[in-house]
Amino acid sequence: MKLNFKYWFFMIPLITACNIESSPKSNEVTSQQGMVVTANPHATDAGLNIIRAGGSAIDAAVAIEAVLSLVEPQSSGLGGGGFLVHYDAKTKEVITYDGRETAPAGASKDMFYSSIGKRLGFLDAKHSGLSIGVPGVVSMLFLAHKDYGKLPWNRLFSSAKKLSIEGFPVSPRMHHSIDRFKAYFPNSPDKGPTEIYEYLFTDEGKPLPIGYILKNQKYAKTLDIIAEDPLAFYTGALAKEMSDVAHKLPRVGSLSPEDFENYTARKLKPYCSSYRDMTLCGSPLPSSWISVSMVMGLLNEAPKFSAGGADDVLNWNLLAEALRITYADNNKFIADNNFVDVPVAGLMNKDYIKSRAKLISTQKANPYIEAGNPWNYQEKKSTGVGIDDTHDTSGTTHFVVVDNDGNVVSMTATVEGFFGSMRMAGGMILNNQLTDFSFAYEDSEGIPIANAVAPNKRPRSSMSPTIVLDKNGDFLMTVGSPGGRSIISYVAKVLVGVLDWDLSMQEAINLPNIVARSEMVKIERSRASKALVNSLEAYGYTVKKSDGEISGLSGIVRLPDGSLSGGADPRREGTIGVVVPKN
Repeated sequence: MKLNFKYWFFMIPLITACNIESSPKSNEVTSQQGMVVTANPHATDAGLNIIRAGGSAIDAAVAIEAVLSLVEPQSSGLGGGGFLVHYDAKTKEVITYDGRETAPAGASKDMFYSSIGKRLGFLDAKHSGLSIGVPGVVSMLFLAHKDYGKLPWNRLFSSAKKLSIEGFPVSPRMHHSIDRFKAYFPNSPDKGPTEIYEYLFTDEGKPLPIGYILKNQKYAKTLDIIAEDPLAFYTGALAKEMSDVAHKLPRVGSLSPEDFENYTARKLKPYCSSYRDMTLCGSPLPSSWISVSMVMGLLNEAPKFSAGGADDVLNWNLLAEALRITYADNNKFIADNNFVDVPVAGLMNKDYIKSRAKLISTQKANPYIEAGNPWNYQEKKSTGVGIDDTHDTSGTTHFVVVDNDGNVVSMTATVEGFFGSMRMAGGMILNNQLTDFSFAYEDSEGIPIANAVAPNKRPRSSMSPTIVLDKNGDFLMTVGSPGGRSIISYVAKVLVGVLDWDLSMQEAINLPNIVARSEMVKIERSRASKALVNSLEAYGYTVKKSDGEISGLSGIVRLPDGSLSGGADPRREGTIGVVVPKN
């Protein structure tokens, strides 16, 4: 390693913290300078390289996502979308960017039904041209870069291009993802375009083994196009190639070059709410961050946690009940508010939160929780929306960056399900984001469903990148996760762990994942104690000990002395990269 830079840069694997300062808290990785946490060591390294070159947190985010698109294709990529939250250390301003995919102009409310009116199975819809929305992440990152980039745009893709040309070793998680879902890859034209199968399987039809050096020349060419002119992603040959793939049999979609030309990412003010003496901020609709805010708002008004923190099993009961109340509202109301009325003001109204928090008891769980009526807490009313019918799946990533100037990025990105639509173009996995809509467009009583498909509409997302400010408006914490509908639970768990239970970021991430959407509570089998399971059952829940709560949390918190403490999820391949001042 050359030592003639202003800073030394170390990429720290999750379980080691060599050559860095440690705090008394267990498993805590700290830094006096910048920090990068991603789900893959190549991506972490790419982000650190950009900071080393004098880049901003946004510059690093561009480089990181370009690499993740290559090395973590099961989760996210430039053929998908995402949400980004940014904190400006100079102005103390939080701003958000919406790169959520949109449905094509040719989308229709019954697009997930056959010609004879039979509803498609989820996987048939997912693995088709019907599921592909206009990718938004390139437009979003370029928009953010125009505001906060320091390095030239075309310098941000070198790490990804090098890995594309020279190759990278297939990681254990990537291999296991291919192997787990091997039955769904189209290996003959009658099942769909076979490019992804040819890319991820050996000539003998086996999933690429761990350590196999995988190259992607097509992706390198795509990176050249984007680096020269990101708008070219949405025009010309590349947009046509992506559209053409959506029109291949079976189950042809309507995506067109015109849909690409008409796409624009959005710069939006964040949703922010108070928690204790802090301010929580996150992405507006159609992100579900408003539900993270609601969980914390309920806990603000509910019976207080005991001093036992995470060690007091009764505290977990309170968290679970707040989650149940929140999911009841999320399931019914959250959607793209440019197309349907969403009671945003009501859901964030303190009196509404107080009324819902009255449902939380220290003694027992509610036998049943249904959606509330936030419309009564705002001026604009609604005729009502139907019971949601959206399928749940996950294929997402999250990363966080704090640069040397103290600017912060919290970004969640996705191709939706595992390997998206199972279709490729330009060396990229194309998303299956349109299956994040409800397949049904009205419920059993004929009431329209808020998250139903419509032309040019953005599907509801559970992605919830979060930034927390202290009482002075300074950056305190950032966190986010993949995990489909469980993202809300994962993020809330870490917020509670750090802000209420006095844990380090890493300790909070390591806590057992708990997901409470109904009377059945799912708890992570490998991490939950018998006492915790017993307490949840005694409180009144049916408890499912789950092996499937595979979050991918990443987070950074600023400690009282100003240093940064990071955490990466041991459930995936996350790494913490820190910047250490030269002696």
